[in-house]
Amino acid sequence: MHLPAFYSQAPRLLLRDPLAELLGAAEGGLLEYGYADAVRLAGHSCPTVAGAYLAVRAALRELYPDALPERGGIQVTLSSAEVEGSTGVIAQVFTLVTGAAANNGFPGLAGRHARHGLLRYGGGDLRALAAFRRIDSGDTVHVALNLAAVPPVAHLRSLMERALAADASGEERAAFASAWQDRVRQLLLEHADDPALVRAERRT
Repeated sequence: MHLPAFYSQAPRLLLRDPLAELLGAAEGGLLEYGYADAVRLAGHSCPTVAGAYLAVRAALRELYPDALPERGGIQVTLSSAEVEGSTGVIAQVFTLVTGAAANNGFPGLAGRHARHGLLRYGGGDLRALAAFRRIDSGDTVHVALNLAAVPPVAHLRSLMERALAADASGEERAAFASAWQDRVRQLLLEHADDPALVRAERRT
C-alpha cells in the first residue's frame, strides 16, 4: 500500500494495553499508532480523519502528562449522535487508539479488560467534540476541534466537481487529490499543536 510520504512524518502515539500484554500480542503491552493506521481503518484520508487523530492525541497528552496512556482504560463520550454527520468516522479513530468500543466491543476476561460500553454517543451537554475520562482516576478532558482553522484552498470545490465528473482526466483527478491531501498535511505537520485547531481542557 503506497501512501503519501508525509503520513510517516505525523505525530505517533504510544500506549500500553494490558490486554495485549496478557495475551502476548505485544511485548510489555506497548502499541504504537501512526496516522497511516487511521487511514487504513477509515479507508481514506481527509481532514476529519486527521482531526480525529489529533483530537485523541491531545486528549491522551492531557490525561496522561507523566505516563503512558492506558489503552482500554478510557471512556469516550461524543457530543453528537452516532449517525450524525461524520461522527461515526471520528468514533472509529477514537476506538482504534483508545480501545473504547460501543456495545459490540470486547466483553472482557474474568471481569477484566472489557472494552464494550466505553464508547458513548449523544452527550448533548458537552460543549466540545468529545469527553475522554480515565477510568482509574476519573480525570476528564474535553476536546474541541475546529477544522475551519485550516481552511481548504479557495478553488477546492471546483477541483472536486471536475474530479467527480464522468469525463474527468487523470490530471484533473490528480490535481484534486493533491489539493485535498495538502490540507491534511497542513493539519498534521503544521498545526498538530495549534490551539486554534484542537484544544484539550481538563474538567472536574
